[in-house]
Amino acid sequence: MTEPRVYIIHENPQWIPPLAAAFAAEGVPIESWSLTDGSIDLSAEPPQGVFWSRLSASAHTRDHGASKEYGRAVLRWLESWGRTVIDGSRVLELEVSKAAQHAALRRAGIDVPRTIAVFGTADLSRRARELPAPFMSKHNQGGKGLGVRRFDSHDEFDAWVSGPDFEPSPDGITLLQEHLAAREPFVTRAEFVNGELVYAVRVDTSDGSFELCPAEACALPSAADEPPLPMFTLRRDIDPALIAQYRGFLAAEGIDIAGIEFIETVDGRTVTYDVNTNTNYNPDVEAESPRSAPREIARWLGSLLPALAQV
Repeated sequence: MTEPRVYIIHENPQWIPPLAAAFAAEGVPIESWSLTDGSIDLSAEPPQGVFWSRLSASAHTRDHGASKEYGRAVLRWLESWGRTVIDGSRVLELEVSKAAQHAALRRAGIDVPRTIAVFGTADLSRRARELPAPFMSKHNQGGKGLGVRRFDSHDEFDAWVSGPDFEPSPDGITLLQEHLAAREPFVTRAEFVNGELVYAVRVDTSDGSFELCPAEACALPSAADEPPLPMFTLRRDIDPALIAQYRGFLAAEGIDIAGIEFIETVDGRTVTYDVNTNTNYNPDVEAESPRSAPREIARWLGSLLPALAQV
């Protein structure tokens, strides 16, 4: 029999090398399971190991939209055999639905933006008028900030909805959301492994972009004779009470590895707007932090393997 190992379930091979390097450094064996095609025998027993789901809401942007459905089938199969699944089928449903995230965060007592979920397009213009301008529109099923738009008037929104540039969410659900004005031009992403905070990331938003994927080589413009300014930096001044709230939320929802994003507003609110269970890690922050998130993941998942070797 194959020795127990960590199986990384994903649909984007470009995200794997930094993780593979961390697992190799910790001496933890891994195997990549790419869910872009293939098959499983539902009557066959899966191998022993730890199965870590890194399936992403943004899979459709890489022509892998069906991988979300493949993931539902594979994770249910693994769980039916009692395998150790990290961020399993229940968590996948949160990853692919911002409406589900909103409901779970609100239930945990965490401040979330006022949000209206619109099914289809017929009701979009009417419901948008329930929010003062400016307001936001975003895909219920998205990722990397794609599909997020700001509208400064309802007429501007109407023209977009009826025009050629309108792009529906893959699941047909558009979210209309209050605009949150930041006290300072940044948002924060808190990274958790095994339900515990590893570090928090300050994400500079002074250029107005909503595409904040930390895995990309993102940098702010700078003078030609200066190095680019990092978009992602380590943040140390995080409210412990907020982190305690997040820990409770993650435990309640069965989420082990995630990045949670929040914004501190001009009117004194701390508003949480996104939970990313397919988190990636920025190299600038990794270099600055005393703890590496991928190494923490490798150590933790590796520590689960010895018990499985006895099964």
